[in-house]
Amino acid sequence: MSVSKFVDYLGLEKNYSPHTVNAYEKDVVSFAAYCADQYNVLNIDHVEYPIIRSWIVSLVNSGISNRSVNRKVASLKAYFKFLQQIDVISVNPLAKHTSLKTAKKVEVPFSEEEMYAVLSQLDFADDFVGKRDKLIIELLYTTGIRRAELINIKVDDIDLGERSLKVLGKRNKERIVPLLVSTIALFESYLPYRKGLEIIADKKYVFLTDTGNKIYETLVYRIINKYFREVSSKVKRSPHILRHTFATHLLNKGADLNSVKELLGHSSLASTQVYTHNSIAELKKIHASAHPRGKKSQGR
Repeated sequence: MSVSKFVDYLGLEKNYSPHTVNAYEKDVVSFAAYCADQYNVLNIDHVEYPIIRSWIVSLVNSGISNRSVNRKVASLKAYFKFLQQIDVISVNPLAKHTSLKTAKKVEVPFSEEEMYAVLSQLDFADDFVGKRDKLIIELLYTTGIRRAELINIKVDDIDLGERSLKVLGKRNKERIVPLLVSTIALFESYLPYRKGLEIIADKKYVFLTDTGNKIYETLVYRIINKYFREVSSKVKRSPHILRHTFATHLLNKGADLNSVKELLGHSSLASTQVYTHNSIAELKKIHASAHPRGKKSQGR
């Protein structure tokens, strides 16, 4: 099997986050274990679709959601696509596979009131951690960057004079993100505290732990959850919800879809359109309250 090469490819060439790479590897290894146990197949590189289909059926019968099954199958499909690229196989056995139907996933963004409450009303400690945490929340909300992109921001990527930030997105795609004045002010407040750390192990990275090491994904999640728990009753409070909030608030205020696409670093409009659900809901309310016919209907 070529799993180790596949893992290196995802991390080094595709620039996937460690979390994503681990998920892909776990799915492929799980399939390999199934093949060995059920079919005595010890090398999955040349496995055919009937075996894969039986694995899918076993996953469905185990009770996990169709969405989770599709994710596992997508990992396996990516593995076979990699095998094609390195000429181990000529045909991807999952090329014609149709994903299982899933319910449409709607993620609820934070409201403008919730964002104001966190950034303008909560008390952040006047120390390194407090300055860092507030900047992380502000940056995720005002730029829409991904958690992995935030973690990998280097000191040389910031240009406060030009009010811009360089981020490295998926597939090693660089983009320049504009910074708001409020975000620049928080950078200027945080950087001296960062410089004042006794030990800085990962000097090139902007966001560090209080021990001077590069910040990690779980910590970013905990930061978001900690502060938003104080102002929001929403079940899901994560870095991705802040990215969703960024896009939704821009669209609600009239930003065009193409501009939001560029800011988010999406390669196609299809990826950006998932964020339009809530903006359309907002437009419906505006339409109903502002249109003469809508007002008449409300008066009945």
